[in-house]
Amino acid sequence: MSYRIGSGIDFHQLVEGRDLWLGGIQIPHHKGALGHSDADVLLHAICDAMLGALSLGDIGAHFPDTDATYKNIDSKLLLAQCLKLVKEKGYKVVNVDSTLCLEKPKIKPYVSQMQQTIAAILEITPDDISVKATTTEKMGFAGREEGLMANATILLVKAS
Repeated sequence: MSYRIGSGIDFHQLVEGRDLWLGGIQIPHHKGALGHSDADVLLHAICDAMLGALSLGDIGAHFPDTDATYKNIDSKLLLAQCLKLVKEKGYKVVNVDSTLCLEKPKIKPYVSQMQQTIAAILEITPDDISVKATTTEKMGFAGREEGLMANATILLVKAS
């Protein structure tokens, strides 16, 4: 079997007046991520991991923030498009391991829904999606609640 591993990372500012989307679901919070799309850092990191595993560039190359087509787009659509590219190369997703880095809000109550949402798009089971979170102990931009970040690692296998 042929395996490919990819890693992805994404950062966004947190601002008043925007919805907070993480892992394909809206999380109640007084700030949201700023970006050209819905700014879902978790899905963006997973997209980059998928693309990187197959040397397909990065999310910005496929969905540039200079293209009005992607203005306020739901990142679940971007993730689905990345899966399509993976399939076109003859691969499928085995599992995803991811970490969100933010001070607030606490995401534990939403992890199961994120896993279900991501798994449905990637055509795997929720048990194949790991979503973890950490704080920076109030240090740096995440600790000051000025922004958040996510990283993801993905394993792909050649489809049989």
